[in-house]
Amino acid sequence: MRSTGQIAAIAAAFSLCFVAGATADQAVQWAPNARENAVPARTTRAELYAALDRYLAALKAQDPSRVQWAGHVRNTENNVALMVGDGLWQTITALGSYDLRFADPQLGQVAFFGTVTETDETAAFTLRLKVVDGKVAEAETLVVRQLDSGIKFEGQKFEAKPAMNEMLPPAQRLPRPRMISLADGYFDTLQLNDGTLFTKFHANCKRVENGVQTTNNPSFAVVPVSRLGCEEQFKAGNYRYDTRLRARRFVMVDEERGIVLASGFIDHAGVPHEYNLTDGTKVRSPVHRPHSFYLFEAFKLKDGAIEQIEANFITVPYNMPSPWDDWAR
Repeated sequence: MRSTGQIAAIAAAFSLCFVAGATADQAVQWAPNARENAVPARTTRAELYAALDRYLAALKAQDPSRVQWAGHVRNTENNVALMVGDGLWQTITALGSYDLRFADPQLGQVAFFGTVTETDETAAFTLRLKVVDGKVAEAETLVVRQLDSGIKFEGQKFEAKPAMNEMLPPAQRLPRPRMISLADGYFDTLQLNDGTLFTKFHANCKRVENGVQTTNNPSFAVVPVSRLGCEEQFKAGNYRYDTRLRARRFVMVDEERGIVLASGFIDHAGVPHEYNLTDGTKVRSPVHRPHSFYLFEAFKLKDGAIEQIEANFITVPYNMPSPWDDWAR
């Protein structure tokens, strides 16, 4: 662990937009429209995983100077632009063993789902990096700090998922546009959910949110919804209260593993307070005030359908914009 003085020194160094020991030509700055960051950075899976491992090791050590940063860096935490070295860099006390990772060598992107501890709470954690010439040009972090949220997910389990880790043989892989279309169709299905499906679900589809399985799980708090499978939940029209799936970004595609990573917001207008499921059953909405989720969602695709979903999300102000809006459509 670093002392208070060491942490303050790092924060001060980064408040001046410099990595400790860097020259002026290597200044690390928040760059909302850095042109080099928009250029695809073809690399290898091994190189991307190595960059991820270096980043995680530096984060665990609370030492951002260990990261090889690009000249211009876009850095956010929980949907807010921060200087490199602020936020989680100063408060992390442990990095958990859960390790779900995937990569997009074509775009130079790598993503990680894991856990972090900040003194008295362990939280689900998602990280996306863009790597250009071996250097981190973008870092987007989501930390599900449940102590700061009105929604608490009980019974979290962070364990390996065979479906998410499986490498697909070439014959089973889908073209990138088709993969994105299936993920986008999931959001269309969720938005104003009335039972209409705009995507395809695998017979074995499971969804984990903030470390809790929320399909085929009768013990989860949202009963009877959580006891149903993915397709059954949507066919029933359970999520009518999800007003809008906004600022969708499909930030990376791992064709070998069949995974699409998406980010965006679920907006809830707070109405209707009651609605009918597709079988006529009247139910009460769990959301009665304007409210938004900021999310990262990974979709594992197999046999032309969604087989597994891993999502982390936090509550943010209703209709909050994103520092990454220039990515969205």
